Amino acid sequence: MNHMLTLLQSVTPVPRDIPLALPLPEWLLVVLLVVSFLAHIIFVNLMLGGSLLTLWAQVKGLKNKEYDTLAYEIAKTITVNKSLAVVLGVAPLLSINVLYTVYFYSANALTGLMWIAIVPLVTAAFLLTYLHKYTWHKLEDNKGLHISILALAVLIFLFIPLIFLTNINLMLFPEKWGTIKGFMSALALPNVFPRYLHFLCASLAITGLFLFWYLGRNRYAFETHFKSITRYDIRKQLYSLALGVSVFQFVLGPLVLITLPAKGVQWNLIIVILCGATAALPAMYWMWKGITGKPEEIGMNFGKVIMAMTLTVLLMASGRHVYRSNALAPHKKLMAEKTKAFERLSAEARAHPAPDESTTAQASGTPAAPGAAVFQANCASCHKKEGRLVGPPVTEMVSIYQGNLPGLKKWIRQPGKKREGYPQMPGFPQLSEQELTILTDYILSVK
Repeated sequence: MNHMLTLLQSVTPVPRDIPLALPLPEWLLVVLLVVSFLAHIIFVNLMLGGSLLTLWAQVKGLKNKEYDTLAYEIAKTITVNKSLAVVLGVAPLLSINVLYTVYFYSANALTGLMWIAIVPLVTAAFLLTYLHKYTWHKLEDNKGLHISILALAVLIFLFIPLIFLTNINLMLFPEKWGTIKGFMSALALPNVFPRYLHFLCASLAITGLFLFWYLGRNRYAFETHFKSITRYDIRKQLYSLALGVSVFQFVLGPLVLITLPAKGVQWNLIIVILCGATAALPAMYWMWKGITGKPEEIGMNFGKVIMAMTLTVLLMASGRHVYRSNALAPHKKLMAEKTKAFERLSAEARAHPAPDESTTAQASGTPAAPGAAVFQANCASCHKKEGRLVGPPVTEMVSIYQGNLPGLKKWIRQPGKKREGYPQMPGFPQLSEQELTILTDYILSVK
């Protein structure tokens, strides 16, 4: 694995694209990705949120038997939602593979064994939820063991989305690939945990609304299961949970936004996010009215709440794709240019094959050629000769470091942040002293 990571870090951060035609129009694949991901993530939310609320209710049920019954009723939904989450996860996984092949697989490789571990982790979590469900009555006298089974499943359910999120996040930042050394390194990117907390809050909000409906159905025989707790009591708690975490999202959302690298934050993203937040406001007002109003009217505006929150979730899912497109657009353009150049050179080479490869190599071996190769492999994704790409142009580097070769070397090894509006440059500790020397010689030779 270490050898594989070393190889990955030494190859160009601007790989050639795979020039294959898409199986469907790109816009249709984008729609499929957004809609199928939305369907998948809702059931992931319900699976995780249901597991968390079951665990909470079962622990509380140690003192109040009614909450143990509530835990049992919620637990019935977990395995169903889990199965739907898995089935509905196939379409977005295939869509993102087709649309972002190079980025997705690069992130997979860099997160290494942890990405591969998702399959056994999912299997273990599913088996634990079934074990918990079907031993409910058999372990009635051993609640500690029974709760521990669910607690272990919940820990795994909490960890699996973190792996996914870290991987999907990493694919957006090819400029970071040279500095990533496995999952823990990718996990340390600044916006991972704010986005993860945002996901957890969404899981609790969606599950609260789902259970508000599920336990509030007219055909659900609530009174046969519960004696001292009323239907209104439970629904009020669930509405309060959904409202509370939704309010907290308005605090967490700006934190998520400001920790995202600026390269993907553009006006189209801001507009989509603001529209999503605006759609959530009436839903929160209707929930508040239900909580504070008459008990018999608690569910009066539930349909409106669901419509408003559905619009919010759809807009937020669209915002996720907008950021992805914004963030990767410069890199995709550079990769397309490199692919075209490679295809052109390949065509020329096939049309005019060199009679003697060694002679050709010697003829092209000018002093700048090795440095140009190192620059292309490590710097070209962010810098070009003139004009800003991600970072400043090479000509600006020359104006700053002309006659200061050691200073340029030091900056490449351990860069800082010189100006606002530019992302933090990653360091390049993987470069040997010889590579660093020919790279800096090349940079300072640019006219």
